[in-house]
Amino acid sequence: MRGSEFAELNAFAAVAEHRSFARAAAYLRVSPSALSQTIRGLEERLGVRLLNRTTRSVAPSEAGTRLLARLAPVLSELDSAVADVNTFRKRPAGVVRINTARFAAVRLLAPILGRFHEMYPDVVLDLVVDDTLTDIVEARFDAGIRLGERLAKDMVAVKLGGELTTNVVASPGYLARYGTPKTPRDLHKHRCINMRIPTHGAMYRWEFERGKKSFEIAVEGPLILDDWELSAQAASDGVGIAYLIDAQATPWLESGKLTRILEPWSPSFSGFYLYYPSRKQAPPALRAFVDFARQQTSA
Repeated sequence: MRGSEFAELNAFAAVAEHRSFARAAAYLRVSPSALSQTIRGLEERLGVRLLNRTTRSVAPSEAGTRLLARLAPVLSELDSAVADVNTFRKRPAGVVRINTARFAAVRLLAPILGRFHEMYPDVVLDLVVDDTLTDIVEARFDAGIRLGERLAKDMVAVKLGGELTTNVVASPGYLARYGTPKTPRDLHKHRCINMRIPTHGAMYRWEFERGKKSFEIAVEGPLILDDWELSAQAASDGVGIAYLIDAQATPWLESGKLTRILEPWSPSFSGFYLYYPSRKQAPPALRAFVDFARQQTSA
């Protein structure tokens, strides 16, 4: 295979995986126009359309999906080969691709990125914020960050941060107008703010626990969201009752704009983990990031 052909195939895989010419161009460190021209050249050479494009989205065609399925393992092996060579460097270098939930990106990663770059200037972190349950192996990520209960099997998991606690909250104004629920079952009589699960679009069922008894409740209300900051803001404006976790609720609770309710039923859970495939030896750059993130978020 000529070098130009490999470059075309690598460019196609990047666009197909990122579902965006702009994000793929940033990942490959080329201009979007140059990347678009490369893809057009590949499609013309093969005589088939590999990507379906609209003004808002990019997705592989049927032919593109088949090609990507064959390419992904090959490109992954090439990445591993380069990582093996990097073990001979005196300090870690290279690109580390991380797929992370938004909450973890904001609360756990954002505060430590500057310090990490100072310590490891030759490591490029490619962070993709994504609340869907992406298969990091199939999408060629080096690692992911998710809640412990959502980790895929056969992964090395490293704890980031401490335990988290759920918070059912409402504004003082809402509680004065509609009353305070005494038990989780009372939520059926209240206006609740639903959260949509990004992966499959279903409504999140609120989880409760007391003693050895745990259960879930499907709530109803005037608003459905997929962003916790919007949920907190809506609750503070009196729209309804919201279900948040610690750091999401803390600023609003401290300001008095929200009040915590149903505390005896609010469970704690293990929190976030950084994970990567156990069958793949972690390259030095990834190992450096894992160790640094674990140390900094546990302090």
